[in-house]
Amino acid sequence: MQEIQNSAADQEEREEEQTEREEQQAEQQMITSMGSVTVKKGERTIHCLTIIGQIEGHYILPPQNKTTKYEHVIPQLVAIEEHEDIDGLIVILNTVGGDVEAGLAIAELIAGMQKPTVSLVLGGGHSIGVPLAVAAKRSFIAPSATMTVHPVRLNGLVLGVPQSFSYFEQMQDRILKFVAQNSQISKERFRELMMTTGELAMDVGTVLDGERATKEGLIDQLGGLKDAMDWLYQEIESRHQHEEQTAE
Repeated sequence: MQEIQNSAADQEEREEEQTEREEQQAEQQMITSMGSVTVKKGERTIHCLTIIGQIEGHYILPPQNKTTKYEHVIPQLVAIEEHEDIDGLIVILNTVGGDVEAGLAIAELIAGMQKPTVSLVLGGGHSIGVPLAVAAKRSFIAPSATMTVHPVRLNGLVLGVPQSFSYFEQMQDRILKFVAQNSQISKERFRELMMTTGELAMDVGTVLDGERATKEGLIDQLGGLKDAMDWLYQEIESRHQHEEQTAE
């Protein structure tokens, strides 16, 4: 009888080890293929999403380019919002920008999430990376990171007709409104930074380091990973306490 119990216990232990190995392999696969990972600390679980390189839109970029594919990110955001076990989201950015509409689509999804969200700009959060950075409920930037603000540009053949310039203006206005609504900077000031001359050698716009980005009100706080994680866990706890009080 004792031998049967020991055998059952050994079998259960082997099954637990196998399950743990499979979970680790799945986590490693997610990091490799999607640049994201779900981590647990105590009773709280957060999802880390990275937006790196160039944001890929409707056209596939050359294979040598580091890209973030919007068709990968959008389903992840929906799953994070609906998953009962995930308490919050941290978005880590090091991007040169990319497709405007794809970037705005991701930013709108992040801004519309109910769960606590925080963003951290490391290295760079340029171009359409700016709306992505401010989309979270709280944004952080490393002191050594930079953000480039410039007008909307399109590659390829552009017809020199009034309709084309009107389209540019409408797209730019969408970015201005989104950034102003999700940060402390005004629409007028953000437009001024976009149209600054003399800072970029072959373009108009402004390069902001971490300190200046926070002073302008574009980013909420100067800090690193620990600061962003501390804020996220604190926000998660505050939300759970509020839910418990409401339930009572």
